[in-house]
Amino acid sequence: MNPTEVLAFAKSHKATFVSLRFTDLLGAWHHLTFPIDQLTERSFEEGFGFDGSSLRGWQAIHESDMLAVPSAERCWIDPFLEEPTLVLIANIVDPITKQAYEFDPRGVAARAEAYLTFTGIADTAYFGPEVEFFVFDTVRYENEANRAGYFIDSEEGIWNTNREGFNAGHQVKHKQGYVPVPPIDTLTDFRSHVSLALKQVGIDVECHHHEVATAGQGEIDFRYAPLLRTADNVMIFKYIVKNTARELGKTATFMPKPIYGDNGSGMHTHQSLWKDGKPLFAGDEYGGMSKLGLYYIGGLLKHAPALAALIAPTTNSYRRLVPGFEAPVRLAYSRRNRSAAARIPMYSPRPETKRVEFRPPDPSCNPYLAFAAMLMAGLDGIQQQIDPGEPLDRDIYDMTPEELKNVPALPESLEDALTALERDHEFLLKGDVFSEAFLERWIQYKREMELNELRLRPHPMEFALYFDQ
Repeated sequence: MNPTEVLAFAKSHKATFVSLRFTDLLGAWHHLTFPIDQLTERSFEEGFGFDGSSLRGWQAIHESDMLAVPSAERCWIDPFLEEPTLVLIANIVDPITKQAYEFDPRGVAARAEAYLTFTGIADTAYFGPEVEFFVFDTVRYENEANRAGYFIDSEEGIWNTNREGFNAGHQVKHKQGYVPVPPIDTLTDFRSHVSLALKQVGIDVECHHHEVATAGQGEIDFRYAPLLRTADNVMIFKYIVKNTARELGKTATFMPKPIYGDNGSGMHTHQSLWKDGKPLFAGDEYGGMSKLGLYYIGGLLKHAPALAALIAPTTNSYRRLVPGFEAPVRLAYSRRNRSAAARIPMYSPRPETKRVEFRPPDPSCNPYLAFAAMLMAGLDGIQQQIDPGEPLDRDIYDMTPEELKNVPALPESLEDALTALERDHEFLLKGDVFSEAFLERWIQYKREMELNELRLRPHPMEFALYFDQ
């Protein structure tokens, strides 16, 4: 679309307001809302001024003036607001230099796509994430000086088998929630409502289903697209899931590990490179891959410890990434094997379906940064011709420590991942996609605002372990 078409769309839908959406450093959506008559064709060049100093990880107060410049690439009417509201995604621009703001995550993703074209390796990077989530009936949590704790509940939760009053008894057992039919799956209509809302805003859903865990874990798969558009789609997807839950009197979370003793939520990410309309990952090598595709996998595996700080970026991420449990932590690749960090799907022999699925990411990540970082790692693998080694066609979870001693693993904590990123980030600086200042700010924020906050607080489990000693 172009600005003229966007304005015509707004008029045809009788929009009364326009909401500009943009993403903070960590990946939360924010918006500014203006009466629709303030949106003109000039707005797509001049933007709208706002104060960026209060957004997490953004500018200091003495340099807080920012411009939100709407993109005309896509628009839609918000399905949840009472007043007809046109939604546009905005890029953040420095009002002095008129350049893209260095700490705008969407700008990082745009630069990654530009760098891909610059290399001549490919002209399109397709990304297809499988975004998992939980839908609960209620949630409570607190962190006070003298008490801390959380409470979640779901009618599907296995702990409700003895709930008083009417109880149908169809709760989901631990690790037995994968694709059951109703009445065990109580959220089929919820996921269908989300799917219809996604279609309404231009995102095509391919499938939805209940996931493995108890208590309302689900997955809704939408069609792959180029990197930047897919990152936008993830932001839209999260917004629609959360607001659909709210409309139905429930609450949704993309927290990787909200439940003890059951599977967490991942964001397995399918990736492929194309040039001139032709897939570049299809070939005669292992798993039907090309040499280029295997080098891409080599880059992902080599840089995975550093990538972890961006694709599994919360302390809670490492409750999911535990050796021997549900998430792959061993840096190996294989066809079909879901215990390896990188999997080559074998559903179809068609060249256009050939791709790599990278399984460590989770939905707490900022998709603009995560997708850009994975692309940069894969491109470095191609440029450096990084051999991924021999595939590992075994159930890694059943291998002994002796057998695994030469198979590298992901970091075991966010702190270790941030250290790995400090040591290995040159591949992210190519093409000015990321900057040293950006990565330093990311690492500093994570250490000061997240790691330190947890270090200072006693954990409820510590009382169970140590209070009577």
